[in-house]
Amino acid sequence: QVQLVESGGGLVQAGGSLRLSCAASGRTFSSYAMGWFRQAPGNERAFVAAITWSGGSTYYAESVKGRFTISRDNAKNTVYLQMNSLKSEDTAVYYCAAARTQLIPISTKFYDYWGQGTQVTVST
Repeated sequence: QVQLVESGGGLVQAGGSLRLSCAASGRTFSSYAMGWFRQAPGNERAFVAAITWSGGSTYYAESVKGRFTISRDNAKNTVYLQMNSLKSEDTAVYYCAAARTQLIPISTKFYDYWGQGTQVTVST
């Protein structure tokens, strides 16, 4: 069982930055690939970024590539999403998720555990 708690969301102006954190409970955190997804009102939950259990590989949605960076610290059971050059279209609830796999899943159906989400609002 893995419990995930996101933090770091908030209101930021366009062009600004935020860093989201996702703290995981459980001793097997390093066994999980981790992902970030987001969901805007009226939209389905969409893939943002993911990282392998070791942190050696990452993958990003095209819409955030070059602006967002995913990383993890297995000693702290935490995964991060650094978001720079934020745009109004980045406004959404952001969720972290854990998948027990050595791959990098980009579909929600491959993730086993989810956090409650943190709101990110980018104002223009």
